[in-house]
Amino acid sequence: MKINVDRAVCDNHGQCVFAAPAVFSFDDDEYLVYDPEPSGDQEASVLKAIAVCPLRAISRLP
Repeated sequence: MKINVDRAVCDNHGQCVFAAPAVFSFDDDEYLVYDPEPSGDQEASVLKAIAVCPLRAISRLP
């Protein structure tokens, strides 16, 4: 699985961090960091993160 966060759209609401904390987090400067290729066992939580993003900034790549 590959994902992308559109940095021009993301406003650091953090819903993805709550949905998939093993994949998304905030750095010391409070910017979102994420694993662009999360493991297969993270798929369900990543799909939830995509669904709950209020700005639809997260996308699944082919």
